[in-house]
Amino acid sequence: MQKRSITKINLIRVVACIGVLFYHLGFLKGGYLAVCTFFVLTGYLSILSNYNKNFNLKNYYQKRIKKVYIPLLIVVFVTLAIYVILKENTYINYKREILSILLGYNNYWQLNAQFDYFTRHISSPFMHFWYIAIILQFDLIFPLLLIGIKKIMKKTAIFLPYMILLIVSIGSFLLFYKTCQTNLMNSYYNTITRLFSLTLGMMLGLFHIKYKPVIIRNKIKGSIIFYLYLIGMILFFFVSDFQSKNFAIDMLFVTLFSLRLLDYSKNSNETIPFEKIITFLSNISYEIYLVQYPIIYVIQKMKSPIKYLIIIGLTILLSFILNLALKKRKGKLQIPLKLIIIGLTIYGGITFATAKDNTKEMNKLKRDLQNNQKIIEERQKEFEKRKKEEESNWENTLSDLENGEKDIENKVRNMSIIGIGDSIMELAVNDLIKEFPNGYFDAKTNRRPSQVNEILINLKNKGILGDVVLFNVGTNGEFYPRYTDQIMETLENRKVFWVNATHADYDDFNDRLNTLAEKYNNIRIIDWVSIAKEHPEYLISDKVHPTVSGCKIYASTLYQAIYQDFLKEYREQKEIKLKEHEQKELEKVTFVGNDLLIGLYQDLINDYPNADFIMDTKFDITTLKKKLKESSLNHNVVFLFDKQISIRNEDYNSLLKIMPENKIIIIDTDNTIKYNDEKMILVKAKDKLKKDSYEIDGIHLTSKGNQILKRIINENLGK
Repeated sequence: MQKRSITKINLIRVVACIGVLFYHLGFLKGGYLAVCTFFVLTGYLSILSNYNKNFNLKNYYQKRIKKVYIPLLIVVFVTLAIYVILKENTYINYKREILSILLGYNNYWQLNAQFDYFTRHISSPFMHFWYIAIILQFDLIFPLLLIGIKKIMKKTAIFLPYMILLIVSIGSFLLFYKTCQTNLMNSYYNTITRLFSLTLGMMLGLFHIKYKPVIIRNKIKGSIIFYLYLIGMILFFFVSDFQSKNFAIDMLFVTLFSLRLLDYSKNSNETIPFEKIITFLSNISYEIYLVQYPIIYVIQKMKSPIKYLIIIGLTILLSFILNLALKKRKGKLQIPLKLIIIGLTIYGGITFATAKDNTKEMNKLKRDLQNNQKIIEERQKEFEKRKKEEESNWENTLSDLENGEKDIENKVRNMSIIGIGDSIMELAVNDLIKEFPNGYFDAKTNRRPSQVNEILINLKNKGILGDVVLFNVGTNGEFYPRYTDQIMETLENRKVFWVNATHADYDDFNDRLNTLAEKYNNIRIIDWVSIAKEHPEYLISDKVHPTVSGCKIYASTLYQAIYQDFLKEYREQKEIKLKEHEQKELEKVTFVGNDLLIGLYQDLINDYPNADFIMDTKFDITTLKKKLKESSLNHNVVFLFDKQISIRNEDYNSLLKIMPENKIIIIDTDNTIKYNDEKMILVKAKDKLKKDSYEIDGIHLTSKGNQILKRIINENLGK
């Protein structure tokens, strides 16, 4: 292969390497497409490197073990060793996962474990090794494919292998396209569905061996076309998204672009910019792919944006060190590097071999969380239904309250009121009947308080003593407590309206009436005296009895006093109901969280039956903000997140904007949050959660831990 052709291939490899790394860092949403380029390169270079030589099965496997498997082995065990040294307890259940990596079926293991490569949360430092598993599977069967291709091309038509590879590629892609419509991760992880990029790469490799590419004599034109394809591929890294309807088509296009790039890499011989840097990065590209995720897994906890520079720097440095240590050349650093790497690898290997397999415990924990999730989903349906009913009932109540106020006037006007009075009431009876058409009035000249109780008893015996009684007595004669107490005893708890008097026989009548009203809380005094003083024209010359116009005002005054009293009472009751509802609303809680909240759900639901729960095992700050904007939040919002989600301190500023009026409580179980704001309550729960509060993974809580956390929550919600 020509030197310039190799240089161009190095450039393609480096661009793909950057695409994957930047996807893992969250910078390129379509960077995952670069894996298609790696598959094409693998198929293409496997053919070019082995077809024309005296192929030896033993030598082939030895080379692949040295180039692919040994670096993989080192990275896995060194990573494990470093995690143990750093006491990184978030990665516990590694036994079966590492076994799947070592035996080359990690892509299927991840499928079974329901890992989602596209989630922004990193479930394992080895999530990217699904790709290595497919490469190992390909390496295992490639010699058989190569031997078969050679035999076919010798004994039968030369084009037959191309046709077979093309048919396999088309079948693989069609299966990929169909599968990704229903099960995205199955299509992405499955070896069969990803085969089309490998086989198309092999087909191009065969073509370049048997036929010379069509050379573009114009070097500038050939170079322009090469870089246009390269830019086109990079654009896919920027604009593509795994959620797009064109997900499968984007995969195909990047594969085809990679094939064209390889074609044009043989058509141009000019130098490329930064050739030494490109060659350096290309030489360590495999190591870069291996080490990046373990580094990201640990450093993802950092809150500062500088972490991205640290990740990139450490990835390149450690990749170079690993590459250097695996070379045969001698140097001052070679022996120390080899010793360190061998030591860490052995330590990691021993750790792996002697580690307890926590699969049963983790599977039980997973089942418990899934069961909780099912219970939550069912309960949420009931909750939403009940919530809508409550909202509808409250709207009806509000409507009734508003309409009830409008109905007070009709209620008072049509009231079966009982009126008992002296000559003042007697004069105004006709006007009173106009105000109270259903009223019963018994008024008589010179009627004294001592005569009233007998009248009440008589009405009571007849069953016509209503709930509201109006008195205008006391102007004539005595007004002694023995008479008034008898009256109030007969009336029991009925509402009483008593009209005060101008120029009563006893000057202290109005004072005695006020004292009576203080003694009995069901008495309301109607102040006719103040109106009469302001308008003396309403009274005849004796300054006691009303004139004709005064009778109308008298009756209207009595009606208005009774109406305003009922209106006031209604409004007070209305205000009480509104405050009760407001208080209930202020006590309501929305819990927001991930696995931590799902595990705690059963403990919380008993104490907070009317709470709302917003939960997702794959929350990140973006999806969290979106969910909060879409949700109708209760006054109290409690955040319950474990260390599986990374929320930076500055992220809480954006949360405040979404919930400016809410009371926000953040339960920090990992002592990672330093945010302090008067609108938020930050509860440091880590110190109260002891070692036995956590499950084996150091993240999820045991039943004891849940009880401790529930007490902390209750304390902060005033329960």
